[in-house]
Amino acid sequence: MAQHLVTGGAGFIGSHLTDRLLTAGHEVVVLDNLDGGKRENVPDGAHLVVGSIADRALVDGLFARHAFDSVFHLAAFAAEGISHAVKAHNYEVNVLGSIHLINAALRTKVRYFSFASSVAVYGTGRVPMCEDDHPQPVDSYGNAKLAVERELAITAHLQNLPYTALRMHNVYGERQNMADPLRNAVAIFLNQIMRGEPITVYGDGSQRRSFTYVHDIAGCFLDAADNPRHWNRVINVGSQQPCTVLEMAHAARVAMGVPDHPIRHLDTRDEVHAAYTSSELARTLLGDWKDTPLADGLATTATWARTHGPVQPCSTLTLETDPDTQPEWYTTASSRAERS
Repeated sequence: MAQHLVTGGAGFIGSHLTDRLLTAGHEVVVLDNLDGGKRENVPDGAHLVVGSIADRALVDGLFARHAFDSVFHLAAFAAEGISHAVKAHNYEVNVLGSIHLINAALRTKVRYFSFASSVAVYGTGRVPMCEDDHPQPVDSYGNAKLAVERELAITAHLQNLPYTALRMHNVYGERQNMADPLRNAVAIFLNQIMRGEPITVYGDGSQRRSFTYVHDIAGCFLDAADNPRHWNRVINVGSQQPCTVLEMAHAARVAMGVPDHPIRHLDTRDEVHAAYTSSELARTLLGDWKDTPLADGLATTATWARTHGPVQPCSTLTLETDPDTQPEWYTTASSRAERS
């Protein structure tokens, strides 16, 4: 029985991955600072360690106490649209935190390192985005993810730590953080409906995304780990059913049983207008899967959301630059949130 580390395992995607590892008969240690994750997300049978990947001493001590076979690294600060205003935090967690894990994995002879990357590495460009496109991130979050991908490639070449980086996009589903006012449009929209607030859409809502149901892709982490012949590469993972944000908002209203719920259009914000990938490589190398239709995934997610009820948006984010220079969309989003 192998023991694995899942960083971010009390969060959304990480908790679903932990479920699958436990079901497969593995032992799992979860490392999570509970900023966006919750204790109740950690499945029975997993051992939770509360702490940050940015805490080097904690990370080193954790690896010293356990003989991890593999590391599944999903912990991250992921508010990409405002990441440029929290540069130190972004790079301390997403880059230096990842380096702490990589170094500890090398020292303790970990067999394999799995990394949750993002479509944000691509920036603008053709769609669907493909693995052989030249990455040109347009925000600090995407830049950090790309830096870790490149560091893993260097480490694999020079120090023989095999890895896979899965570039995901717009994943939604049960256990998503409903309180985050800055990211995860599906969760934001469902929570706004339950709170009796208008759904807020930036601009005309013509931005195109492929919203990916979490159960469709959580298993890709295990599939990649079990395929050594495909290690040491980046692989896109996501739905191949693009739609506009406004179309998703309409679908969310239907899923919640309120097809006429009001939609409020905010000023257009600076963001990549079309961002979704081709996952043909993943489906060839790791095994094909059927994309859950958006209406079906939203229906299941809406049922879960109604069971848990509305939540007060909450943020722990502290800007590192002048708040007066921040975009209107951030001011609007943060004004709905309590500070914690």
